[in-house]
Amino acid sequence: MTQTTPELTPVPAPKHPPRSFREALEHGLIVGDGAIGTLLYERGVFINTALEEVALAKPGMLRQIHADYLEAGAQILQTHTFAANRSKLARYDLADKFEAINRRAAEIALEVAGGKAYVGGAIGPTSIMPGVAADKDLEEIRGMFRDQAKILADTGVDLIVLETFRLLSEMRIAIEAVREVCDLPIIAQMAFDAEGRTADGADPTRSVQLLKRWGATVAGANCVEGPDATFRAAQLMLGHGIPISAQPNAGYPRLQDGRLIYMATPEYFGVFARRFFKAGVAIVGGCCGTNPEHIRRIANARRMLAGAHVEDLEPATPVTSQTEAPRGLEPVPFQERTRLSDKIARVYRERVQPGLTPPLSPENFVVSVEVNPPPGLDPRSAIEAARMLKAGGADVINIADGPRASVRMSNQALAQLVQRELDMEVILHVCCRDRNLLGLQSDLLAAHVLGVHNLVIITGDPPKLGDYPHATAVFDLDSIGLLRLVSGLNRGIDPAGKAFGATTRFMSACGAEPAALDYDREMRRLEEKKKAGAELIMTQPVYDPVVLNRFLDDSKHLDLPVLVGILPLASHRNAEFLHNEVPGMSIPQPIRDRMARAKKGAEARAEGLKIAQETLLEVAHRVVGAYIMPPLGRYASALEVLEVVGYAPPSPELQAAAEK
Repeated sequence: MTQTTPELTPVPAPKHPPRSFREALEHGLIVGDGAIGTLLYERGVFINTALEEVALAKPGMLRQIHADYLEAGAQILQTHTFAANRSKLARYDLADKFEAINRRAAEIALEVAGGKAYVGGAIGPTSIMPGVAADKDLEEIRGMFRDQAKILADTGVDLIVLETFRLLSEMRIAIEAVREVCDLPIIAQMAFDAEGRTADGADPTRSVQLLKRWGATVAGANCVEGPDATFRAAQLMLGHGIPISAQPNAGYPRLQDGRLIYMATPEYFGVFARRFFKAGVAIVGGCCGTNPEHIRRIANARRMLAGAHVEDLEPATPVTSQTEAPRGLEPVPFQERTRLSDKIARVYRERVQPGLTPPLSPENFVVSVEVNPPPGLDPRSAIEAARMLKAGGADVINIADGPRASVRMSNQALAQLVQRELDMEVILHVCCRDRNLLGLQSDLLAAHVLGVHNLVIITGDPPKLGDYPHATAVFDLDSIGLLRLVSGLNRGIDPAGKAFGATTRFMSACGAEPAALDYDREMRRLEEKKKAGAELIMTQPVYDPVVLNRFLDDSKHLDLPVLVGILPLASHRNAEFLHNEVPGMSIPQPIRDRMARAKKGAEARAEGLKIAQETLLEVAHRVVGAYIMPPLGRYASALEVLEVVGYAPPSPELQAAAEK
């Protein structure tokens, strides 16, 4: 059934408290409200729905929550719009209701406040990581903040509350975006972890300095940790010439009977509320897990202290303050990262860049051959294939990450076995499909520690192409975002901008489709990949020399070495399958006709080998080497292709072992 957005009823111009919010800040002792999502869940709204939609679907429930906080003593009511940006609403197919949800939520809060409390337009982070976002994505983030702030400001809210930001980089964008559309006071609250740091590594002292510089009216801390940790963060933010706010969780949540329970009692909150106010914190409220009873205790603490002398507490023991945001360390030079990167750099410098055409051989040609993990438990055949390829002169094998969304042994496992048993480097494919941002970072760090330093970064085929079409695809990042992540790790910086005191030494390759249907888009993305940190191009197989030479001409300005993709065709049926069913593959009709004319079996394989050799010879002097994908596990064919550039054929013994 199609849902329609309910018609918005005009509301009268909102009444405001007798003095402005800025005037109230001069006196301090302001009580904020508490959690809304927690109460909605307790009152029957399912947590797997878009909670912000209640402004349209259940306005009476939202109105009652605001009224309960007002009755408990809250002097600021925050609109229920924390996650009402287009990015988060789109997850629930609600992006088209973006304006209606924000406007109605603000109107409800203003109606309840009725001039007795200030109304803060709540805006939360977008969940898009600025550290791995392209320029267009950064502008999209800015636009989302700008649009939401404008709607909230237009309804008549008294201030804007930017809360639960883990990244200072995103908070800066949000503050600037709000300032573009209104001059309302801004409360900017960061979420600090258990060690008192933002996700990009800043402590509270550095955070408040930056928030003040960027134009926040109030700086503060909220969420993540309970009252004690938030109190320590707030103490460090005091004394920098800007009012401070604090809205802690009701303790750290625990899982009990399948539900997250916040353990800090209202009484405990009351104790800390007095400490906050005595220390000089201007605004105290609650975040996740708090309810009107927690706010009532804060209001009681305020009443006890109103008009009384505020005692000076002993200064907190300061933690080391960052004077500058982390800039990263100098990366390990490309040629020093791996044996593969050393050879690529040498061949590119000595043969490809000068345009020389000496006889090709294993000394001046780089070879990577794809050997994929098995679908079962026995990796022996893959290891024996790698053994044969190494003996035949291959520099590395590269191992795909669930090619065509198929389930196989982890490519990291095979990589470890090959390196341990053969002392042979590998190139590990890393795709964005199966792991979220946390999992990708964990796996990359593990690979580095275990000695796997050559990577090819790809977005990955969607699950619908594989055996489990209904499996969930993650895609927190695409290949460009993941390249940025790896580039940061090579400088000792994680995606949040936090320095971790060392550098990885990854060699980062990227993929390219010279025969892409949207060729202009492919070239634009290749330029973005270079900017994001790509250091080597590995192409999809190409069977048309004209197309391949065009690609090499058009990508020359990027000054990146290229491994040309070569896949010997096994049969006419194989050619048709690759052309019609494998993303990124394009086999010209004349090539498919040649395979159709060849008979099955050995004759077809010989024709496929001849086509592969012709393609390689056409561009061999323009590329540093070849990326060969043997068809149907026939790994000896890779070395047969290479005979035309000076490689020896495999011995019968090794070939037999590999094929066994």
